[in-house]
Amino acid sequence: MKMFSKFKKAPSGGFDYIIAGLGNPGMQYEKTRHNIGFMAIDALLKDLGADANRNKFDSLYADVKIGDSRCLILKPQTYMNNSGKAISAAALFYKVPISNIIVISDDAALDVGRLRIRSKGSAGGHNGLKDIIELLGSEEFPRIKLGVGQKPHPDYDIKDWVLGKFPKEQEKPLAEIVSLAADAVKCLVKLGTDTAMNRYNR
Repeated sequence: MKMFSKFKKAPSGGFDYIIAGLGNPGMQYEKTRHNIGFMAIDALLKDLGADANRNKFDSLYADVKIGDSRCLILKPQTYMNNSGKAISAAALFYKVPISNIIVISDDAALDVGRLRIRSKGSAGGHNGLKDIIELLGSEEFPRIKLGVGQKPHPDYDIKDWVLGKFPKEQEKPLAEIVSLAADAVKCLVKLGTDTAMNRYNR
């Protein structure tokens, strides 16, 4: 998908950034570890006074301004493993450069309450990120990884772990980290990835 590399900026009337939180649609997946990306998007939309209540590119979406940038907020409805279908379709349609596609996802290697921003990188075993990388044809998009905690023992099925819900005792650090992720997105858009990493990585 080298066609993405030629996009230097959004066309007139288009979007400067795509901000996508990863998760699975459906009530049965609400509040699961895999849906922390959706939770962060909801926190961001609440801060901005917006709702992702329209449907396009197999996603619920909102059109918002962050600073001087027009941003397309996406909650892909394709299920996690096909997240790239939604994000690549929107990026191609609006000619958004890969460096301006921000993805928020869960990370089972980080403890709950930890946040890690990276300007690029591999999928690290995350199927949603893997699909995005494959369909964009690049690993060079910024991502915000939110800790959901490691599985309790090595033999525990990772799918069961990420599709499990957060226990009650983690509700407070969970609320804090999704709120922090929303702030990190705004910083990343306004001031760039390096500044956001310095301020919010923990």
